[in-house]
Amino acid sequence: MSNASHYDTKNARGGRQVKTLVTLLPYLWPENAFSLRVRVVIALTLLAGSKFANVYVPLFYRDIVDSLSGPIVISGVTGGAAGGAIAGATLAAAVPVGLLLAYGGARVLAVAFAELREAVFAGVAQRAIRMAALRTFKHLHRLSLRFHMNRQTGGLSRVIERGVKGIEFVLSFMMFSILPTIFEILLVCGILWNLFNFWYALVTFVTIAFYIGFTLVVTEWRLKYRRAMNDRDAEANTKAIDSLLNYETVKYFGNEAHEAARFDVAMEAYEAASVKSTVSLSYLNVGQGAVIAVGLIIVMWMAGQGVVDGSMTMGDFVLVNTYLIQLYLPLNFLGFVYRQIRQSLTDMEAMFKVLEIETEVSDEPDAPELVLKGGTLEFDHVDFGYDSRRPILRDVSFCVPAGKTVAIVGPSGAGKSTISRLLFRFYDVNKGEIRIDGQNIASVTQNSLRAAIGVVPQDTVLFNDSIYYNILYGRTDATRDEVEAAARLARIHDFVSSLPDGYKSNVGERGLKLSGGEKQRVAIARTILKSPAILLFDEATSALDTHTEKEIQESLREVSSNRTTLVIAHRLSTIIDADEILVFEDGAIVERGRHAALLKQNGSYAAMWRKQQESALQEMATAVTEE
Repeated sequence: MSNASHYDTKNARGGRQVKTLVTLLPYLWPENAFSLRVRVVIALTLLAGSKFANVYVPLFYRDIVDSLSGPIVISGVTGGAAGGAIAGATLAAAVPVGLLLAYGGARVLAVAFAELREAVFAGVAQRAIRMAALRTFKHLHRLSLRFHMNRQTGGLSRVIERGVKGIEFVLSFMMFSILPTIFEILLVCGILWNLFNFWYALVTFVTIAFYIGFTLVVTEWRLKYRRAMNDRDAEANTKAIDSLLNYETVKYFGNEAHEAARFDVAMEAYEAASVKSTVSLSYLNVGQGAVIAVGLIIVMWMAGQGVVDGSMTMGDFVLVNTYLIQLYLPLNFLGFVYRQIRQSLTDMEAMFKVLEIETEVSDEPDAPELVLKGGTLEFDHVDFGYDSRRPILRDVSFCVPAGKTVAIVGPSGAGKSTISRLLFRFYDVNKGEIRIDGQNIASVTQNSLRAAIGVVPQDTVLFNDSIYYNILYGRTDATRDEVEAAARLARIHDFVSSLPDGYKSNVGERGLKLSGGEKQRVAIARTILKSPAILLFDEATSALDTHTEKEIQESLREVSSNRTTLVIAHRLSTIIDADEILVFEDGAIVERGRHAALLKQNGSYAAMWRKQQESALQEMATAVTEE
């Protein structure tokens, strides 16, 4: 890389980090939060008080040393036991009690101000962390289904986790460690210049500046190893979570060794990056120690010369030494803090980049809420494709009158499930309109649109919580009786009641502890509880056995009575009573009509019907033979 390119890269990185800090500032000075702003002002005042008290400690120490190191004249005492006793009494009286009390008081005040500052600022810091995390969480839910289908859950969760921790570290250490330390350094340089001469302040300042410059250069050099560690850590975590989520699939194919090898490859790369990071850290620490040692030697030599030629007292020599030791500790800590803040800024930058991802589907400014007048659903010449090079729906038009049921059937890949995603506005159509009661769903708020629609998907995913919570999720303010009534309609109440923990039974991650049919019935109960104006069943009974399917079909018919209902079906026997059946092929409607009329046409629908009937007869014959 050329010097110009390297310079541009560093400038760009520095610009990003400044932007990251600017992004954080509003969280420290939040609008409509007067009490938090007062806390910030008080904390900064306490910070200044702590540092002023801290720089006065060596001054009191110097005066104490000078008062004790001066000549003690004891008149009329010539020696002997009596003289020794009198001398002892005189020395005791010469101890500067006032200076000792001032010295102790300054040390106590420095610590007290620092602790009070931490206590006052804690509320501001934790509120900032909470609001940043909440904003990111809300933004993730606003992003499109396309983003969430392409994302890696493990890696994304690590990005957010590290970003939140980065905010906490930056607030805790940059605001109340680096900046206060720089303030204290300037105070000390000013005091040394005022008490002695310019050279003491210059040597101290140059030492500190060189220390900081060395730290910046070496940290920039070794940061690539830290980034490599983060990348490999995210990769390993993503692979581990993905493997554990697909635990059964791993077992089905006996691929435990394969999964372990994939995980180990990522961990091996993490190991190599971690070793390089640790070795480079040792180089940095040795260099920092050498810089401080050189500065310490120069200043102490200057002070020693002053004591020898009489221009400085022993107290002055101790003062210089005390200041340097007092600055050395935070300077040594400054190296660690800077490295951590540098990494924290990188982690925060990664999290804030998530906030920069634009929402593919968003409400129009001042979009009105959907006004339901019955629930008539219309698709008007809709074209759509997830990729512009591969269209999924082609000129799709149909209408589901209020209170009626329309079914969509067709082979896999015909675009049936895409209909449900467009209806929920997970994506916007490429062409045409989708309307509910004459209102284009793209012009109303997404919340009001989704509140009007209830769905039972083909692949039901449950929260890792109780059965009660998963049903209650349909309407979180529902009563216990309403939850159980929905469970009865979904024909799952008796099953839940038979469990040792009843409705408190945990379903496991993604509902792993329940069978496919049980999960589906929980999903149906959840939708029943929501009680929407429009119902969408996306192959809702595909995971159920024939007997259970018939029971739930009766429930679904009862629930969908007088509601606009769109059924995406695989088993044609479940939709023979539909008011209209749409047959999809290659993203277009090729046939439409009622069940009997479609059979008379002897087209695609009739062919699918015959094939399923033959399959059902074969299953019955097999069952009879086995009995």
